[in-house]
Amino acid sequence: MPGGSSVSWSVLGAATEPDPIPVTLDEAAARATDAASWVEENWSTWLNTGLRILLIVFVAVMLRMAVRRALTKLIDRMNRSAQAVEGTALGGLLVNAERRRQRSEAIGSVLRSVASFLILGTAGLMVLGAFKIDLAPLLASAGVAGVAIGFGARNLVTDFLSGVFMILEDQYGVGDSVDAGVASGEVVEVGLRVTKLRGVDGEIWYVRNGEIKRIGNLSQGWATAGVDVTVRPTEDLDEVRSVIAGVGEAMAKDEPWNERLWGPVEVLGLTEVLLDSMTVRVSAKTMPGKRLGVERELRWRIKRALDEAGIRIVGGLPPQAEEAAADPSAGVAAPSVFANAASPQSAAATPLPKPDLNKP
Repeated sequence: MPGGSSVSWSVLGAATEPDPIPVTLDEAAARATDAASWVEENWSTWLNTGLRILLIVFVAVMLRMAVRRALTKLIDRMNRSAQAVEGTALGGLLVNAERRRQRSEAIGSVLRSVASFLILGTAGLMVLGAFKIDLAPLLASAGVAGVAIGFGARNLVTDFLSGVFMILEDQYGVGDSVDAGVASGEVVEVGLRVTKLRGVDGEIWYVRNGEIKRIGNLSQGWATAGVDVTVRPTEDLDEVRSVIAGVGEAMAKDEPWNERLWGPVEVLGLTEVLLDSMTVRVSAKTMPGKRLGVERELRWRIKRALDEAGIRIVGGLPPQAEEAAADPSAGVAAPSVFANAASPQSAAATPLPKPDLNKP
């Protein structure tokens, strides 16, 4: 069957691959010679590039380790200096160990992150340059991506930058009583993005650093305690001043007020004079954060001293008995026309008598 034999051989030939072209010995030698010459020409470039990359990576890693170790030692030294004076009187007055620790840790974290980013980023660009890669398109793309990310996460960037500057400038710290505008209370934690405040009722406020437009720190420097004493206008002002001054002198000698008062208790004078009262302003410079306690103690002592001296403290509406004498005619009703039986109104209001049916 010659026809079937031709079909079977055509199918078999289509299913199998053609035999490879045999390579002669001269061609193999030529190819090996070309490869060897290419390697011989480029091996120095490869070695130089590899050594450059290894050197860049080694220097970057060592520099990063050295910078991070130096920053860690600096932060530890700051914390040790704060702990060294923590138990002393100066330390209890001026230094808050937790505040110093959190501030130093935050600054150290920022510095370590910035140093790592700069060192590793520069090393990566140098490695790409060693491979003869054109960095201009890459840097342009990175710039465009950075701008897009900056617009998309501008609130996060604003919070982060605001937190960094707040920590670096030491605007407030842990334990400070602050008024941040949107919330007020005692600072519990200071972060790079969020500041935690504990309010007067115990609630925790999470305030983004980018939302803080102003800060009123009530715990830095010193505070002022102010008390208003309202007495009757007939009281002797010299006697009132003498009594309040004696209270201030006695309070400045007692514990623990002698430490909390940073100045004498001063009677500033009259702040308001009315027909039924007059107000005397009392002021004192206090330790930061102790203003409310000093004001309460001052009110307590001034009230007791004025009561012992017979000086009356007034406030609010005056009693009615002191305003005017009672009017004796206030309880008498107005005269009425119905009280007179002969008046037409009384006659009209009197019912008619019933007729007697038994009379003719």
